[in-house]
Amino acid sequence: MGRRNNEPNSILSHRLILPLVCFASCGLVYAFLSAVLTNSRNRVSEFGRLVEDGVAAENDRGCCRGIENLELWGAAVKWGSEFKFNSSEGCCNACKSMCSGKDGPCLCDTWVFCGDRKACGSKFGECWLKKQKDSLAPERQEGTPPGEVIGWTSGLIFGKGEGIIGLETEYGTLHIKLLPDCAPHSVAYILELLALHHCAGCRFYRAESRGQSWDSEGNHIENAAFGPPYALIQGTLEAQGTAFNKLPVEDCPTLKRGSVAWIGSGPEFFISLADHSEWKNEYTVFGSVLPEDMHFAEKITTLPTIPDVWNNVNVTVLEKPVPLLLRRIQKSHLDEM
Repeated sequence: MGRRNNEPNSILSHRLILPLVCFASCGLVYAFLSAVLTNSRNRVSEFGRLVEDGVAAENDRGCCRGIENLELWGAAVKWGSEFKFNSSEGCCNACKSMCSGKDGPCLCDTWVFCGDRKACGSKFGECWLKKQKDSLAPERQEGTPPGEVIGWTSGLIFGKGEGIIGLETEYGTLHIKLLPDCAPHSVAYILELLALHHCAGCRFYRAESRGQSWDSEGNHIENAAFGPPYALIQGTLEAQGTAFNKLPVEDCPTLKRGSVAWIGSGPEFFISLADHSEWKNEYTVFGSVLPEDMHFAEKITTLPTIPDVWNNVNVTVLEKPVPLLLRRIQKSHLDEM
């Protein structure tokens, strides 16, 4: 009698367990598929965002320049065979979108675009986004046969705390943020100098204060003259024993306090101690002195000078030129910048 009463309970319990097992299994499968599909959508969304950023930039006349006939190497973070644009600007800006400085270190610091339709062939439009081991010494393709056309255009992007060099003088070190997206040829030359580990002959030889024409923030004082003095320190960046090739004119924005610019095609350069809108857009700007170091530049203008006249312009030349050295700056020291 007792056995007969237990059989219905046993059958009932088995009938309840089977649906529960099936339900749990379905739940696990659903969770797995949801995770896979969500990750896939995120990857597609991220890819689409990069494309949109690049395409939107193709009509943007912002600063996004590279060097033609140059193929930079490095670890690929986006494969060009699956990532194409109609212009180098789109490729450049796709790299920039991965280097906003808001979410840690740059994921991309190098872009390589194949823009020569004849030389590139089926690779035309490919955009490779890469990451250098050392952004101040980028890897490049070597051993190209003479006469062979390199269809690639390459550029660098320096993010937060990156691309900063030091101009070291006895009065302090001027930390300069380089601007490869605006003046790629100029920055490439500076990186060549940096690799020499010396800059014999590099020096400041002219120094002029802000006088009574500009305030301490570089703003022009109303109704004041525009010089002299002209609020700048001038020098040369040419290492003795090395051949210098004239640099092309690149981005020439309005000069601001801290702008580092070439005079003509270099190697003569100057650092502006004030805003110089009156000079229009005549000078290639390849870097900017960090604001906290401008007092070192100001200090050089207090050194003894000799008046002189250059091309009917009154100038003041340092009695004793100030030698300078180019130094690498460790990123870890500038992460907060």
